[in-house]
Amino acid sequence: HCDLPCYSPAGHRRDDPTLVGRPVVVGGSPGSRGVVASASYEARRFGIHSAMAAAHAYRLCPQAVFLRPDFPRYRRESDRIFAIYREYTPLVETVSLDEAYLDVTDQLGRFPSATAIARDIRQRVRDERRLTVSVGVGPNMRVAKAASDFRKPDGLTVVPPHRVLAFLDPLPVRRLHGVGPATEGALRDMGINTVGELRTQSLERLLERFKSHGRMLHAFARG
Repeated sequence: HCDLPCYSPAGHRRDDPTLVGRPVVVGGSPGSRGVVASASYEARRFGIHSAMAAAHAYRLCPQAVFLRPDFPRYRRESDRIFAIYREYTPLVETVSLDEAYLDVTDQLGRFPSATAIARDIRQRVRDERRLTVSVGVGPNMRVAKAASDFRKPDGLTVVPPHRVLAFLDPLPVRRLHGVGPATEGALRDMGINTVGELRTQSLERLLERFKSHGRMLHAFARG
């Protein structure tokens, strides 16, 4: 799983060095009813996050630089980066402009492992596009996604099959795909805070509480 963290702020910062080290917010104007589309890590330290009202973001960090989104620009850059991915495998599943899954199971080519491919991708994106990509390597999509989130904004995490449960168990349940704030709150009410604690729950109990969604939670907690 390849993820370009803070994608739109990072692109603006790359093209405008005066933004380096400053809190950058991409989205609506603070003087309007607009919302935050994305925020740099410097801005996030003030509590700013996507979908927040731009006016509220300004109150939290008045020194932030507020930029209007430039979606054609983001699309062009995304196409260039995804073209790099497709040099390694034709099996690229796009999630968004900044996120994709790559299946390299039978596509190793000159590389000894998926980990070697991940290292090469990270280096090429850095050298050719001057951006960072966080990569997670795992035996399936859900594990790879959790792995790419592990060392953001600029990391590589490898989870081999025999280490899947050891990797997942200590993670907070919100790190699992499909666990949003509502599900996280419901699990907390059940005394479940980590993936390991979720894994101890019976399928019957999860189905009773979450209906068909419980089957997914049961499976994802097991990698």
